[in-house]
Parts: sequence; C-alpha cells; structure tokens
Amino acid sequence: MTPWNRSFLTRTVWIVSLVSLFTDVASEMVYPIMPVYLQTVGFSVALIGILEGVAEAIAGFSKGYFGKLSDSLGRRVPFVRSGYVLSAVSKPMMGLLATPVWIFLARVIDRIGKGIRTGARDAMLSDESSRNNKAKVFGFHRGMDTLGAAIGPAIALLFLSVFPENYKKLFLWAFVPGILAVLLTLLLKDKDRRLKNKVSYPGFFSFVGYWKMAPRGYRYLVAGLLAFTVFNSSDAFLLLALKEKGFSDTELIGMYILYNVAYAFLSFPVGALADRIGMRVILVSGLVIFSLVYGSIGFIQATGFVAIIFILYALYAAAVEGISKALISNIVPVGETATAIGFYTGFGSIATLIASSLAGILWTTVSPTFMFVFSAIGVLFVVGYFTVVFWLSKRK
Repeated sequence: MTPWNRSFLTRTVWIVSLVSLFTDVASEMVYPIMPVYLQTVGFSVALIGILEGVAEAIAGFSKGYFGKLSDSLGRRVPFVRSGYVLSAVSKPMMGLLATPVWIFLARVIDRIGKGIRTGARDAMLSDESSRNNKAKVFGFHRGMDTLGAAIGPAIALLFLSVFPENYKKLFLWAFVPGILAVLLTLLLKDKDRRLKNKVSYPGFFSFVGYWKMAPRGYRYLVAGLLAFTVFNSSDAFLLLALKEKGFSDTELIGMYILYNVAYAFLSFPVGALADRIGMRVILVSGLVIFSLVYGSIGFIQATGFVAIIFILYALYAAAVEGISKALISNIVPVGETATAIGFYTGFGSIATLIASSLAGILWTTVSPTFMFVFSAIGVLFVVGYFTVVFWLSKRK
C-alpha cells in the first residue's frame, strides 16, 4: 500500500474529521480576535495568559477522567457527542455578556467540552487505523480540523469588514457551524465493545495512577512532550506579537488564515512521511522548527518574513500535534488508548497553564522578545532529551 492510498479513510474517519472541521470553523471564527476582544472588556495581557491557562487546566482534569471513563465503559460516541455540544453552546455565550466572569465561564465550558471528547475521539481514530497508517489517519484528521481553522478566520475577516469591531455578533454567528458539527455526530456509531468484567466507574483523579502502570516508552515520550508544553505558550501570544508590531486586525487575521491553510495542507503529507521514515524523526524535526520560529519572531518586522515564519509554524504543528497522539496510540494497548491520551492531554493542559501564565509574566515584566527567546531555548533542551531517549531505545 502506497502512502497515498485512500483505503484508510473509513466512514468513521470521515465523519469525525468533518465534525472537527465544522467545530474549528466555529472556534476559529472568534479565536483570532479573542485577545483583542478580551482587552476591550478589561483583560490585561497577563490576565489573558492566566485566563487561557486556567481554562485549559480545568479542562485538563476532565480530559484525563473522561478518557479513562471511556475506556472503562467501552464507549466512545456519547463522550464525543456531548463534548461537541458543550463547545457549540459556549460560542454564543461569549457574545451574550461582556463581563470577565461570564467570559471565563464560557471559556471553561468550551474547554471542558474538549476535555470530554478528546480521549474518546482520538481512540476512535486509533481504532480505525493500523500501525502502518496511523500517522496518516491522525494527519488527515488534523488537516480537516485545520481546514476549518482556516475557513473560520476567513469568515471572521469578511464579517468584520462589513461590521467593524462588532465582536459580540460574531460570537453569536459562530453557533451555526458549531451546531452543524453536533448534528454530524448523530451519524457516529460505537464499535461492539462488550466488556468481560463488570463495569466500574473510576474516581475523578483515578487517571493519575495510569502513569505507574503505563509502558516505559509511554512515560519517556509523555515526559518529553509535557516538558515541551511548558515552553509552548498559547498561540494568542503570537497574535499579540503581531499587534505589537503594528499589524492591523485584517493583517493579523490574514496571517492566522495563512498559518491554518498551510497547516491543513501539510498535515496529511507530513503524516504520510512519518509513516514512511519514522514518527520520531518527524517529531524531533518539528520541535527544532518550533524553536526556530520562537527564536525569530521577536526580531522580524517585514510582512514577508512574518509570513514565512507562520508557514514554518504550520510545519511544526503538522509534525508534532497529530504525530504525538499517533505515537502514543502505537505504544499503549488498544483498551487503554483513551486513558493514555487523556492522561497526556490532561497534564498537557496543566503544563499549558504554567506556560501561558509564565509567558504573560515574562511579556509584561521583561519583554515580548525575551519571552519568545526563553521558550525557544527551553525547547532546544527538549530536543536534546528526545534525541538521547530515541537513540537509547534503538540500541536496546
């Protein structure tokens, strides 16, 4: 089977990918203007970082718990469906009231929705793939997901050109693609997963114990990925950096569209390449590219060079985000996939809290350039860690 064979695109892979596409259309209609909108309702840059981090941290525990619950029950669809419902509802909430507490609540609901669905959804994708095409399946899903992330800002750009700075109405319109995604989940069906033993409902923090029972390769991989996440602040800071450089809202959204279009088109080819030459090689290469982007963004002013940086950032994302989950699902047993991914993404959210809060503090107390260079250097240490770990695993 060649890397470009389409037989891996099963009905479930298509539906899950389309659901992600429409959800990202909704999310990315509002994401590029989120930092600007938050500032208009009284959020400082530091508070934006804390808001994003806290919302992710709260959602993080739900990712771990619901991933383990999905494995315990042998069910995927109920978690996928309910998670997308919450995310759809959160969008119009942002436009109804413009108070910090209400916006914080809406962000938490959105992130909890993601937490409920993430482990189960990725486990469904893993179940639909084999070791030989797993990176392609996850890459295809990320490509469709990110295509939605390109369409969303384009809609926002058109909307704001007609209704300048009418952010609240944009949040309300974002409900439309969100509800389309929910309707598509009605087409999903669970595989027959009759459990031999009596079903037991895990405690909320029981997923934490998975670390002790997980395969050694999983622990080494996730330790490095979480270390990377500590240095990987919210993408909102990249958008704020453009704002600091004098980019208009239109230019800012345009760069974000460029990033997402590049990401969408790169995800599947990078996944196919990873299946051919090895996911570890692609992962480490992606981290090196991330370090290059963060080390450069503070020093670049010209629009053309910024565009190149955002394309490179898309290449990093294609090489790391889907590949990480594909690697995890290849390491752990099939019945533990949602738990393993839930543990990783859950603690990844805690790491995001640290990263975004630290980035906000460094941004305001030192300088934006220092914040980006600090992250770039930190990720180079992670590259060194993975290089050693992967080299030692080959020698065994």
